[in-house]
Amino acid sequence: MSKTGIHFQVSERKLLLRGVDLIVVVFGLYFLGLFFDYTYLDICWDNSVAIFILLLYLAVFGTVFEIYDLQKSSQLDVTFRTIVLTVSTTVLVYFLTPVLTPFLPEKRLQIFYFYLTIILFIFLWRMAYVKMIASPRFCKKVLIVGETTYVDDFVKALGHSDPHYKIIGFINSELPHNKTMTKYHGIREYPASELQKIIMDEKICEVVIGSDNAETITPEIYSDLMTLLERGFTIREYTQVYEEMTHRVPIQFVGKDFYKYFPFSRSNQNTLYLFFQRVLDILFSAVGLVFMVILLPLIWVGNYFGNKGPMFYKQERVGKNGRVFRIVKLRSMVVNAETNGAEWSQINDVRITKFGKFLRRSRLDEMPQFINILKGEMSVIGPRPERPFFVSELAKVIPFYETRHVVKPGLTGWAQVKTRYGASVDDSLTKLQYDLFYIKHRSVFLDLNIMIKTLSTVLYYRGQ
Repeated sequence: MSKTGIHFQVSERKLLLRGVDLIVVVFGLYFLGLFFDYTYLDICWDNSVAIFILLLYLAVFGTVFEIYDLQKSSQLDVTFRTIVLTVSTTVLVYFLTPVLTPFLPEKRLQIFYFYLTIILFIFLWRMAYVKMIASPRFCKKVLIVGETTYVDDFVKALGHSDPHYKIIGFINSELPHNKTMTKYHGIREYPASELQKIIMDEKICEVVIGSDNAETITPEIYSDLMTLLERGFTIREYTQVYEEMTHRVPIQFVGKDFYKYFPFSRSNQNTLYLFFQRVLDILFSAVGLVFMVILLPLIWVGNYFGNKGPMFYKQERVGKNGRVFRIVKLRSMVVNAETNGAEWSQINDVRITKFGKFLRRSRLDEMPQFINILKGEMSVIGPRPERPFFVSELAKVIPFYETRHVVKPGLTGWAQVKTRYGASVDDSLTKLQYDLFYIKHRSVFLDLNIMIKTLSTVLYYRGQ
């Protein structure tokens, strides 16, 4: 077996970006104090707490401004903008917390040195990352073996998830092994008889098996796969790779053995986790309602001139275990928007008022739902509650749709921070994949990740 070269997993590249960012910041400030007249934050043990706070702020705001997004990190112009946004916010907040950080220096020029050094060293490292780590030489080359029904969805999903995950070719396990090479969904199809040769010639790193039934794999391919496995070659199953790369559960390919794909998170029955989640729900809701009361006069003015009608409205939604409850929202549509019955909200929907667009994109229209959270009908984080009519319709065409009701619905969730507003069955399928991933992997860390990404969603005005 030839060497396949060096490649990095998605998690490894994200860890590399985060880790080296923090290291170069410390090195840059040490370098600054060593060769220049700079004393604001000396890199020494006495300042360990202040240094830790700086790195913590940098990591948090880096996540908010998506500085660790692999697609953006591969583009220097986008990377520079995100670095400036991240460092500017980090430094500003750092200066505004003097209890935990050093007081401002008398020589204000040192603030500029501090700010510029962090930007410069992170950007120099990111230039090296783009030129070296993000280059084609570190791409992971993959060969798919399986049924044609898997290929198109696999190519689309993984192509957008990781720019360095390259699907080199496809072998149809159902067809005769002497089939001539063709193009299928933009990738080359190879004859089954050349499986091992392709892996050697193309320096394939991984084989992905995409098949509903292992019995459909021909004996020849099965023998070659066993030989590769015995040599230590990486062979993985389609749904495993799909879920790991996209952070979605591929329910469209889950059949009668569905129980293999839904070992739901133990956090769903973890009493301590659920207790602390409820405490945080109450705290966030209390703060959110205070914030809403402060903004209410301004919202009232905007509603009076922009919406011209009642400011609040109620609507039935499906909650945990299928129970129906009524949510409260700030109205963003014209009065009597659904005279012809329930309708999907579309992009550029004419029923949404100009002020309503602002409320939706800023997520302010969701604030009254803190009342539902206090009542225990919702949580801050969870699948978004859907209307009974749409639940009934979607459950007929999307498998496992009602599985999302095993947990409380949320004000924000994994689907909301990973995809845009859904306005069709296909969009609902994608959202359900994200919702089931959350239910399956639910944890304190994932909840924290969603909360930080929610800030990104609001800041980048991605609401519908």
